[in-house]
Amino acid sequence: MMSNHSSATEFCLLGFPGSQERHQILFAVFFFFYLATLMGNTVIIMIVCVDKRLWSPMYFFLGHLSALKSTTTSIIVPVMLWGLLLPGMQTISLTACVTQLFLYLAVGTTEFALMGVMAVDRYVAVCSPLRYNVIMNSRTCISVVTVSWVFGFLSEIWPVYATFQFTFCKSNLLDHFFCDRGQLLKLSCDDTLFTEFVLFLMAIFIIIGSLAPAIVSYTYVISTILKIPTASGRRKAFSTCASHFTFVVIGYGSCLFLFVKPKQTQAAEYNKIVSLLICVLTPFLNPFVFTLRNDKVKEALGDGVRRCCQLLKD
Repeated sequence: MMSNHSSATEFCLLGFPGSQERHQILFAVFFFFYLATLMGNTVIIMIVCVDKRLWSPMYFFLGHLSALKSTTTSIIVPVMLWGLLLPGMQTISLTACVTQLFLYLAVGTTEFALMGVMAVDRYVAVCSPLRYNVIMNSRTCISVVTVSWVFGFLSEIWPVYATFQFTFCKSNLLDHFFCDRGQLLKLSCDDTLFTEFVLFLMAIFIIIGSLAPAIVSYTYVISTILKIPTASGRRKAFSTCASHFTFVVIGYGSCLFLFVKPKQTQAAEYNKIVSLLICVLTPFLNPFVFTLRNDKVKEALGDGVRRCCQLLKD
């Protein structure tokens, strides 16, 4: 326990319970997921930049989404892996904790904004195909991506600032594998109820606000697809949206469980499981979701592999 008049200058991350052997197994599993995530998302970014067949708004947004996924997992997983290797408790300074929490929330908010943009892009592609190139021109695409990044980082300045205005004097033990805001608020000796309510409203605005255009867009998309007379036409139209729709369900589903709740200080084990879905599983699935269901990406990837094999033979 700490003095009632002092605030923590560093925190101890409790991470995962269990023996050293269990930690070694978890390290191997998460290290594999981390490497696969970085490799998969980097491949997507590279083929989107190199292959001219993917020089369209949909794949431009996909490249940024892959960059965000790689960033999200790189903010959290290396710290988690280092904690699994240490024999004792892992410590993190107050400055590092502030930086990690801000980057994690800012990149996550940017991702939500971008997924909303991608849903609108699919709406225009399916419902107004003749005007698609006019509406989703390069200037529009660059503008909406820039706004998404700027909004994501600016919108999280006050929430992180407000979180660290409290005095953390109950303890400096964080029952998590990174600087989670809910667990930080549990350590505060101050009344956090009002701030938690404001953070709840902001989470509602960001998550539901970006989910609403996705719901509206896909309502129109599905309605338009069902009106296509041929089965092959319906399959082709749906294939352009299936990957993003799947990712919307996975991404928003896990984040709704974690962030949209009136009480930030819920059970630590529940928090850890949902955080693993967001930081490890979802970034890992991103390359598979967008390649296995997309013929253009598979063709570009196949051509890239063949070119690499040819270069190795020469």
